[in-house]
Order: sequence, then structure tokens, then C-alpha cells
Amino acid sequence: MARLRRPEIHAEAARRNQEHLARLGGELRASRRRRRFTQEQLGAGVGVVQSTISQMERGHGGSLSVDVWQRAFLVIDRRLLLAASRDPAEEAADAGHLAIQELVLRLGRAAGFRGTFELPVRPAASRHSVDVCLRDGRRRLLLLVECWNTINDIGAAARSFSWKLAKAEEAAVALGGHAPALGGHAPALGGDAQHRVRGCWVIRATARSRQLVVRYPESFASRFPGPSVGWVSALTAGTEPPTAPGIVWCDVAASRLFAWRRR
Repeated sequence: MARLRRPEIHAEAARRNQEHLARLGGELRASRRRRRFTQEQLGAGVGVVQSTISQMERGHGGSLSVDVWQRAFLVIDRRLLLAASRDPAEEAADAGHLAIQELVLRLGRAAGFRGTFELPVRPAASRHSVDVCLRDGRRRLLLLVECWNTINDIGAAARSFSWKLAKAEEAAVALGGHAPALGGHAPALGGDAQHRVRGCWVIRATARSRQLVVRYPESFASRFPGPSVGWVSALTAGTEPPTAPGIVWCDVAASRLFAWRRR
């Protein structure tokens, strides 16, 4: 909506208010009549005189408080809802997660990978999906990248990641690298040679996530022993990825990747 000047704002507010008041007044009148209440009876329940109820039903209750309107609808056993439309400037609920995925996909494309977003994992009954799958057909290479804005359950996340890697390995062995066994929306990889599967986590470097990794360094290091520097290079420059899973940091603005340096 174009930015309005003050007189235009006042006029538009008055027009919208009149529409709302007319609609509310009509609803109030219809509900009162269904219950066979007189305006005097409804007014007695609300705590106002009959003429006030008449004013409300005719759409002229703009000078009355929200409390009076709320009491009127409570008397007729209806709930008055006050709501605002969705803020167009509001980001999507998963905007932070999407920003990391967008960064990984963009860097991967520049490094020569073909990326897939939210790749579903079979069987169909499973709700699991790979955040980002990067493929290099020439090198017969699949990179599974899990993107984390916030980690709430480290153990469950690690188990889920292991399961996804295992499913990808099964697909590579059973079908010579054809991706549909991993997810129905992935492009066919072609050829008879088995694709190599590698995986890493990319974590937004918030204060909470940093403290989490610092607090449990042995757990993270044992589960993700792959060199972080090597993973950063693989994702940004297309170099050969480490054979073991690893952790990579993403800055809070989701504009760059950098290595996890274990203390």
C-alpha cells in the first residue's frame, strides 16, 4: 500500500471504522432478535440504556469503548474478535533456516554443485527431508547438508542425520547412484558407478549455539570428526570434502561460512 498523508490516513480510518461498525451493529441486531431480546433487555445486561443499543445496531457506536462492545456480545453469547491483518514486513516462520539453506545453495552452485532444497527421504511415510543436497555428477559425489538455526535436541538431530546418511548410502549402492530412492524430487544421477555420500552440519553462530558447542565439545567432536576447514573449502570452493561428517559455522546474517575451531 502506498504511503498515505495524514489527511488521507484520517479519511481511510474513518471509512474502515464505519464499515466495521455497520457490520458489528448488524450482527448485534440479528443475534438479539434471534434470542427475542428487546433493546431494553440487552441494554440492561450490558449496563447501558436502550438508545445506546439502538445506536450500536445502526452502526453509530464509534464513540463507545471496546469494553461496551465486548459486553454486548457476551450478553448474546458471542465472542467479539479484534484482529490485525498479517504484517507484510513479517518474515516467514522459518526465515532463519531458509537463509542458511539459501547461502549453502548459492555457494554450492558457484562451486559447481547442483543443489536440491528440502529433498524428501523415502519411505514415503517418513517426514524426514535433507535440508540441502549438493550433487557433482562428474565426481559422482553427493553432499548432504543439514542447516541449523537452533538445535533443541542434539541427540535426536544426530540420530536423524545418521539415518539420512544411511538412506543415501543405500540408494547409492542399490541403484548405482540414482537419486529417486533418496527422494522423489531429486534429479536422476545417471551412470553405473556408485556415488560417494558425504555430509555435514551448517550451524548459525548465535550465542546460544556457540555456548552449546563449547559446553559439549567432546560430543560434537566425536560425532563430527571431519575437519571443519576442509568442509568450508568443499562447500565454497568445490574441493574434495572430508570423508567424515563435520561442522561448519554460518554467521548470524547468513552471509558466509567459517570453520569451527575446537578449543
